[in-house]
Amino acid sequence: MTAFDADLRSLAAQTTLSRRTVIATSLATGFAMAVQPVAAQSTITTDTNGLTAGEVKIPTRDGAIPAYRAMPAEGGPFPTILVVQEIFGVHEHIKDVCRRLAKLGYFALAPELYARQGDVSRLANIQQIVSEVVSKVPDAQVMSDLDAAVAFAKATGKADTTRLGITGFCWGGRITWLYAAHNPGVKAGVAWYGRLVGDASDLMPKNPVDVAADLKAPVLGLYGGADQGIPVATIDRMKEACRAAGKTCDFVVYPEAPHAFHADYRPSYRAEPAQDGWKRLQDWFRQHGVA
Repeated sequence: MTAFDADLRSLAAQTTLSRRTVIATSLATGFAMAVQPVAAQSTITTDTNGLTAGEVKIPTRDGAIPAYRAMPAEGGPFPTILVVQEIFGVHEHIKDVCRRLAKLGYFALAPELYARQGDVSRLANIQQIVSEVVSKVPDAQVMSDLDAAVAFAKATGKADTTRLGITGFCWGGRITWLYAAHNPGVKAGVAWYGRLVGDASDLMPKNPVDVAADLKAPVLGLYGGADQGIPVATIDRMKEACRAAGKTCDFVVYPEAPHAFHADYRPSYRAEPAQDGWKRLQDWFRQHGVA
C-alpha cells in the first residue's frame, strides 16, 4: 500500500461514510439551468492539455462529496487553491476556473458545498436555488467541508497545502472571507463580489464584517461599483473593520461593473475588470506565498 493510499484510508476512517446524508453524489454537467441561455460569444473554455482534470470524491464526516480537481499533469507537489462556487454550485464555469488555475501551475479543487442540501443545477431560477437549497446550508458545514478538501488535497501527494490559497465568487466570495478567518493554514484569499454584511441566523451566525478581526490571512476583495446587491457603503464598512483590526486587506472596486462581472458565460460579464481582477489574483497569491 502506498503512502497516498494509507493517507486516504486514514482520512476515510475519520469520517462516517453514510451517503444517505449526501444528496448530490456527482457534479453537474455543463452549466446550471438557472443561467441558460449561456452567452456563447464571451464564454471562456479552457482545455485540459497538459492537465490532470476531472471529478473526485472528498471524504467528509457525513459521506463523500463530489469535487472538481485540476492540476498540471507532470511534477508537483503544487501550490493549492480552493475554488468556492457561485450560488449555482460547481458547474462548468467553476470547473473552467479550476483549469485556468491549473494552467498557472496550481492544484485547484472545487468541492460541491451544497451536496447535502440538493442539486442546484436543475433548479430553474435563483429564487428557487436560495429558498430550496442555499438558505439551508450551514456555514459550519461549509467550513468543515473545506477543511476536508484541504486534507484530501494533501493526501494526494500532489498538493502543497503549506502554500494554500482560496478564491470564491458571489456566494463563494463571502465564504472566502469566512474561511480566511477560520483556517490558520490559509496564506491568502481573493474574494470576488462576496456579500460582506447581512442579518445573522442560526445557520449563518456571522458575516465577513463580523470576523475581520479574526482574519488569519491577507484577503483581496474584488467588487463592482454597480452591484445592486452589495452597496459600496458595505465595502467601506469592511475596509474600516480590517483597518481597525490591523489586518492586511485590499479592495478594488470597478466603478461600472455589476455583480458577477467575472462570469464570462452571463450577460453580467465585463471583460476589462474580469481580466484585471484575474491578474490581481495572480499577483496577490504570489505576493503572499501561494506560488
